[in-house]
Amino acid sequence: MKKNNINEKAINELLDRSISAIYPSKKELKEKLLSGDKISLYLGIDPTGPSLHLGHAICLNKLAEFQKLGHKIIFLIGSFTAMIGDPTDKNSQRKPLTREQVLENCKDYIKQASGVLDFEGKNPVKILYNSDWHDKLTFSEVISLSSFFTVQQMLERDMFQKRLEEEKAIGLNEFLYPLMQGYDSVVMNVDLELGGNDQIFNMLAGRTLMKKINNKEKFVVAIKLLTDSSGKKMGKSEGNMLTLSDPPKTMFGKVMSWTDEVMVSAFELCTKVPLEEIKEIKEDYEKENTSPRDLKLRLASEVVSLYHGDEVALKEKENFIDQFSNKNLPENIKEVNYKKEIDIITFLTENSFYSSNGEARRMVEQGAIKIHKDSDILKVEDTKFILTKEYNDCVIQAGKRKFLKIKFN
Repeated sequence: MKKNNINEKAINELLDRSISAIYPSKKELKEKLLSGDKISLYLGIDPTGPSLHLGHAICLNKLAEFQKLGHKIIFLIGSFTAMIGDPTDKNSQRKPLTREQVLENCKDYIKQASGVLDFEGKNPVKILYNSDWHDKLTFSEVISLSSFFTVQQMLERDMFQKRLEEEKAIGLNEFLYPLMQGYDSVVMNVDLELGGNDQIFNMLAGRTLMKKINNKEKFVVAIKLLTDSSGKKMGKSEGNMLTLSDPPKTMFGKVMSWTDEVMVSAFELCTKVPLEEIKEIKEDYEKENTSPRDLKLRLASEVVSLYHGDEVALKEKENFIDQFSNKNLPENIKEVNYKKEIDIITFLTENSFYSSNGEARRMVEQGAIKIHKDSDILKVEDTKFILTKEYNDCVIQAGKRKFLKIKFN
């Protein structure tokens, strides 16, 4: 096999940045990479939604580092495993997906991932679908595969223990998920699997099967997760997911809405800012006289630049500062017309600012609602506030990014 040119500095960066754990060890993987041998590795993504998100992107960027060093990358779409449903970190069973739903969800994945990975060129990423082999497994083969694991091993998983305590159901199909993910490694005969550190159990199941069936070691590289201040993974289920299909303005605004506590971690996981510089950013963040807002503007710019380019990132930074820091309003604000006065709660829910009266009341009480009247900004804190004709042509603002102009006929 043709060997790679060895770039020790790039290998050190690859193994130091964003890494949570390496199996069997970082030392052994480093020796393998320094040998110059080309390895094959993969990332598997279950199409449970229509867009790749930032959690995927963190792993994709790590894959891109391997690709630049000349290694063979497989982008595996879980067209079968998505129908089972990964139980990882789930407090209840996933709703099953059909094959049609899965294929519809992933139709733009390659286009989205192509902003990070090279699917053409001299060392193109290989695209595979695991339904190609899982659909062909016989029941006797599944039984044979399952003999390599015990029920006790599966029940050791934290989310299953929690469900047992709460007397919630555990589906037999959920026990089979790590088995099916592990079998992916066997079929592709890869040298390494990469994924988020919430996937360690599943990835190690593949390592077990590789040893048992292929008599081969498989490296596992677990990537750190971007979590909020409470330790929860930032993603779809937590309502703060940044997707690769987001337009730059939305992407910039979402990053600016993150809590200050995630900034240093986000610089490491979500940008290409050198690790040495991130150490300085961490030191600056811990100083009392440093503005977290300025650091977050830098973070948002770096993230948007990765997926939309430097010029677009600069434009969005200027727009954000102009709109929110200088209290200027965005252009082309939508107008809504009323013939008579309306209470603030009805206005907010009727115009889809919030989905329920209860949520609208909470946001009013928290001071999230403002009225731009002439050159003044009025904060609405009374849930019984009435919008009268006195507020004709005023802009109602909810949170940081929602605006409507009210007109009385």
